Amino acid sequence: MWLLLRYWQERQYRRRPYVAPVRNDWLLHQPDATKAPQHRVALLGDPGAVATDGTDPILQLLADWQQETGPAGTVVILGDNVYPVGLPASDSPGRPAAEKRLNTLLDVLRTFPGRVVFLSGNHDWNKGRADGYAYLLRQEAYIAEQLPSALYLPPGGVPGPVTVQLSDDVLLVVLNTQWWVQNGARPASDSKEPFRQLQQLLNANRHQRVLVAGHHPLYSNALHGGKFTAKQHVFPLTTVYKRAYLPLPLVGSLLPLYRKVVGAAEDMAHPRYRKMRRRLLRVLHEFPNIIYAAGHDHNLQYFHRYGGHYLVSGAGSKTAFVQKGGNATFVHEHKGFFSIDFYENGEAWLRTLEPSTDENTSEVFRQRLLPGPVVASPVVSTGLINESIAGV
Repeated sequence: MWLLLRYWQERQYRRRPYVAPVRNDWLLHQPDATKAPQHRVALLGDPGAVATDGTDPILQLLADWQQETGPAGTVVILGDNVYPVGLPASDSPGRPAAEKRLNTLLDVLRTFPGRVVFLSGNHDWNKGRADGYAYLLRQEAYIAEQLPSALYLPPGGVPGPVTVQLSDDVLLVVLNTQWWVQNGARPASDSKEPFRQLQQLLNANRHQRVLVAGHHPLYSNALHGGKFTAKQHVFPLTTVYKRAYLPLPLVGSLLPLYRKVVGAAEDMAHPRYRKMRRRLLRVLHEFPNIIYAAGHDHNLQYFHRYGGHYLVSGAGSKTAFVQKGGNATFVHEHKGFFSIDFYENGEAWLRTLEPSTDENTSEVFRQRLLPGPVVASPVVSTGLINESIAGV
């Protein structure tokens, strides 16, 4: 009966945008139409399964965004750039298909006059397997060859943080969150030191608007946050393969329970992910108005927690169930991506962009993230931030 009730409830809201009641008036609020953004950032996660025949709606949406934005913009690809296992070796049977998918994405980015930043996700590291580091380095080298103007950050698979100055007072900070959950070889580093560096960096840049990007979400109402559909309790194998309708009632509930409590390596409940998340949130919660963007879960989510703004923008080529409500301000199980528009008066506006059925762009939610000028004085850092990219 519980599963039937859950299934009926999910049918009422699945694939419909959810907006928390306190933000139901979002259509009444918009930025000053007479002012152009100072800088715009597109946050596109998990594009690794885009259509390669020229019909992909997300790539068309991204191309339109790029044309509208021009050089005063940055595209941040939030990882999982090639499904299912990143870029295999040149003699691998899966190499041609992986190359074709990656090239399709690169072709859209090639004509963009702004900046392009790539992050890596668990799939780019061969789904976190022991030989994943070789996959990561191979993909980084391939993108550097095919699109030399793009930045692949942090370089060489190190944890970061790495900084990129997007405009006079907009700073991008990139973390390689996969480093903390990766099995096997990875660059040597003290697991705590990146968080100390991040704290120093954020403290030294209180006068700026800061966007932190990593592949793994810190809040999520979806699969990696331990949320499952009623169908997945009865047909648990559909979690791995959507057409695997082998009924396993009761027994099937053990998989969602396991991933909610213990977790696979890519889940928030997993000990390595949980420790990384706890340490990262401990730092971010110290800085009001921080913006953190991730992919990983294949949907769109926005949370306003402890004065910060937390985004999940992983719907670049796939979609998956996301539960409404809870602490979320907005969620939608739909392909699309978030765009953040930064204005000279200090405002920053979140826009949710999705391809619509009539080939136009749908904006299904927006919100002002930062209300106005940042007035905190710069703080001189006493620590050494030795992984920032100067002059970019």
